[in-house]
Amino acid sequence: MLRDKINDALKEAMKAKNERAVSTLRLINAALKNADIEARGAGKPALGDAEVLTVLQKMIKQRQESKEMYEKGGRPELAQQEGEEIAIITSYLPKQMSDDEVKAAIDGAIKEIGAAGMKDMGKVIGALKAKYAGQMDFAKASGLVKAALAG
Repeated sequence: MLRDKINDALKEAMKAKNERAVSTLRLINAALKNADIEARGAGKPALGDAEVLTVLQKMIKQRQESKEMYEKGGRPELAQQEGEEIAIITSYLPKQMSDDEVKAAIDGAIKEIGAAGMKDMGKVIGALKAKYAGQMDFAKASGLVKAALAG
């Protein structure tokens, strides 16, 4: 499981005295624990690997936004720190799909579902999330799905 991999990496980082990795992995564990508590409150089971990937992607997006802000604000040392955290978190995601692979997956999902128009966009995105969780940026993918269904 992905959680075990993260916890093992945390132990290794602690032994190696890699402070950036230790702090980032602890942040990941805290975010996962918060998501577990939230799920339990909603009567759902603990997060599975697909949900863990979603949490990791959210963390990466937050750090990318922070990095941009630090760069605009003239704080390169903080931007570098965010970049290092992004690299550590990204290492736990599956290989990201190329633009061509994303387009092919979208075309396949549209054909599989038999999507005819914009009203089927939610079904297409749902199918993509089920098959490709953690492998594609769904913000970009939704724009491509919208274009494919409109055109």
